[in-house]
Amino acid sequence: MSETKNTKSQIRLPIILALAISAGIWIGATFAEPKSNQNDLRAALYKLQEIMTYINRDYVDSVNTNELVEFGITKMLENLDPHSSYIPARDASLAQSQLEGEFDGIGVEFGIIRDTIYVVAPLTGGPSEALGIQSGDQIISVDGKNVAGIGITNRDVFDYLRGPRGSKVMIEIKRKNQSDLIPYEITRDKIPQYSINASYMINEEIGYIKVTRFAATTYEEFKTSLNQLLGQGMKKLIIDLQGNPGGYMGAAINMADELLGDRDLIVSQEGKVDQYSQKAFAFKPGIFEEGSVIVLINEGSASASEILAGAIQDNDRGLIVGRRSFGKGLVQMPIDLSDGAELRLTIARYFTPSGRSIQKPYDSNYSAYETDLINRYEHGEFFSADSIKFNDSLKYETKKGRTVYGGGGIMPDYFVALDTTMNSPYVNRLFNSDSSREFILDFVSKNKEQFTNMTLQQYYTDYQVSDAVLMELVEFGKKNKVEFDAAGFNKSKDYLRILVKAHLGRQIYDDNAFYKVINDINEVYLQALGLFGEADRISMATNLKVEGVE
Repeated sequence: MSETKNTKSQIRLPIILALAISAGIWIGATFAEPKSNQNDLRAALYKLQEIMTYINRDYVDSVNTNELVEFGITKMLENLDPHSSYIPARDASLAQSQLEGEFDGIGVEFGIIRDTIYVVAPLTGGPSEALGIQSGDQIISVDGKNVAGIGITNRDVFDYLRGPRGSKVMIEIKRKNQSDLIPYEITRDKIPQYSINASYMINEEIGYIKVTRFAATTYEEFKTSLNQLLGQGMKKLIIDLQGNPGGYMGAAINMADELLGDRDLIVSQEGKVDQYSQKAFAFKPGIFEEGSVIVLINEGSASASEILAGAIQDNDRGLIVGRRSFGKGLVQMPIDLSDGAELRLTIARYFTPSGRSIQKPYDSNYSAYETDLINRYEHGEFFSADSIKFNDSLKYETKKGRTVYGGGGIMPDYFVALDTTMNSPYVNRLFNSDSSREFILDFVSKNKEQFTNMTLQQYYTDYQVSDAVLMELVEFGKKNKVEFDAAGFNKSKDYLRILVKAHLGRQIYDDNAFYKVINDINEVYLQALGLFGEADRISMATNLKVEGVE
């Protein structure tokens, strides 16, 4: 492995400019292949060509050879590792747009309720908002084609509504209390997507940033949020990575650099080919190198989330709170194929500063790999740290001597058990059906004036979801064939009240309102608020020969 000098250009190439989806994506160059390998490859390709020729010419039924090849590619990659993947041309641009931080379209958040496209919200600054399209509007036709009641899918909606900037699309809207459809000609435009969904002050000292993925714009969003919170007096910071599946590796590296001291190692990666083996270090003065830091993780935090959490933990910069992360540490390189499809090929593993591999074990039994989280739940890992057994051969030390373990994922310094006492199957059915979405849109439409002059803080502090409002939701459930369960309702009534208030807050204000409310029942977040003393002890101590926080 090569260790590069700590300059801006070298740290960005190949790691910071390395695109990462989930476990990480690296952009690489071509290299000379040994002659023996070339001969083996030619023989294998000839064999494949032979078989495809016989199938195409002699097989008893007609076959779609392109579909057959794509199926074969998918099965071949499954034999390598869980994260090498093939994305057909029809899906490649959509997959890429989810990480680019922006896309071209009409600018609406939508949902499909009873086979109809509903506008959940027009996106701020987008063309739909400028034209007056409203939450609750139903999109009935697109360019003269009916799109209601035809079994439309999310993918179909993307195909209908997204398109090149400057292109036009004609839609017809059905609006509540209006009998005629309303036509809109919308000129598509660049629509920003945000990966930092919430950023606010919890109190006079503690700031909170919720990062939902690592996209092309995440680092700039993070810097903006940090500066805004510092301007409001922030001295302590919670970074919430719960449920964050990862994304661009470079975003995680740059974010870590704002928190770590000069020359602190952030992450390393090792591949079979030397050009894929690199180290990334903190190299510039960070915005928040001194204040207290707590990072929240859980079983849904993966790849780039684990890079950031691992860098904070191994450098003893702050405290990691929650449950063991997913365990995804393979780096993929994106390769554009001639027909517009994309191959994402694993070319390296990455390691935390102490040398830990983040990747959890895998073999040819991918079904076991895919059900790992279910197995963790059934094994009791979500409820007790004692159920997690570490292999002593995978023992590592942080910068100041604390013991940490490899073997897959990041084990938090402070474990927080999953709280399921408030939940019930009935509430899950309500929120997994169309009931809650339809109810929220309807309620906000009918009660807009009630919230017109209410600030977000007033909403958080003063507004209470009444029993009558909950019963309205129950009725929407019945319309969507969610039968009322009195026992489940009574058990989860307080929980349901918070859920409704959080979702109403998101619709009336923004995601800040949602997370401010929902965090009141987030056990990891609530525990973290009382642990800044421990975070300070770790970051300020000169030597810590301890096993971690109990």
